[in-house]
Amino acid sequence: MTKAIILAAGQGTRLRPLTDFIPKTMVPVKGRPILEYQMDCFRNNDISEVYVVAGYKEDKLVVEGIRKKLNPAYDRTNMVASLYVLKDLFDGSSDIVISYGDIIFDDAVLAKLLKEHGDQISMIYDLNWLKLWSHRMEDPLSDAESFKLDAKGNVKELGKKASNEADVEGQYIGLIHVSADFSDKFFALYESLSGSDQLFDGKDFDNMYMTSYLQMQIDKGTILSGIPIEGGWVEVDSVEDKEIYEKMIEDGKMSVFCKTLV
Repeated sequence: MTKAIILAAGQGTRLRPLTDFIPKTMVPVKGRPILEYQMDCFRNNDISEVYVVAGYKEDKLVVEGIRKKLNPAYDRTNMVASLYVLKDLFDGSSDIVISYGDIIFDDAVLAKLLKEHGDQISMIYDLNWLKLWSHRMEDPLSDAESFKLDAKGNVKELGKKASNEADVEGQYIGLIHVSADFSDKFFALYESLSGSDQLFDGKDFDNMYMTSYLQMQIDKGTILSGIPIEGGWVEVDSVEDKEIYEKMIEDGKMSVFCKTLV
């Protein structure tokens, strides 16, 4: 059995004014909230137990089938802290898929993650990222993060500032798989750091990025398996993203990137 967790507690400031009254994951693209697309994808891949970590405007987070869990400190914490409110699910009994709340992905992308995942942590990365980023912004490297693989295809670096295209062998899309056998170990490192006053890529413990935590897992010897795709998803991070995607849909140019939105 596989369970899913969608991280949707943040305030979505780059999507304002669209997020003035609703959470980021409820912003509509082509007339439907981002979260509805994700729920359809999970159902189509036989995942029925879907948890959503809510926070900002959580009363507006209403989609059939979700199980809400509140991060009461959503306004002063980041993704790893949000995920930790569902720590009890990481008990070794089931595989867990973790998704960021601002992405839309095709059924085939999730199916590939479920089929090809490794024994510990696995993540989807996009080989076609530059084509998508070039539509979204004038300078793709200004937003892209480093992503490097070792000779076995496992991730060895992610989430750093990319200085050139060679630093980006793909782009992590925000979709992760944690195997049942590893799930009860997933937070051991996090708990060992609790109360620390050190900074993690410039952020304190409560505001640690997910990529920072995954990098620390790698550095401690955890195998992070990389699973490549070529398109099949979009990230809705700004008002401009939404406008660009809806124009691409109108012009019949979206199928290359995300068939779900066609």
